Amino acid sequence: MSAIWKLRENVKMDDATAAEVAKIACALKSLSAYASMAMESEDAPEDLQKIVDEGLDAMTRIFVW
Repeated sequence: MSAIWKLRENVKMDDATAAEVAKIACALKSLSAYASMAMESEDAPEDLQKIVDEGLDAMTRIFVW
């Protein structure tokens, strides 16, 4: 697993699973950037940013970034 995706101290996960979850975290970060830009141009529903933020909050409980 990349050093960027460091597990929080109390999170126990094997390396293969952590690598897959890190892919999801990366996708959520990308989606967050997209949602922020889309919200500025009003091309996205208002609840999109809330959903993305909830996903990022969940990843923050797993990874230190």
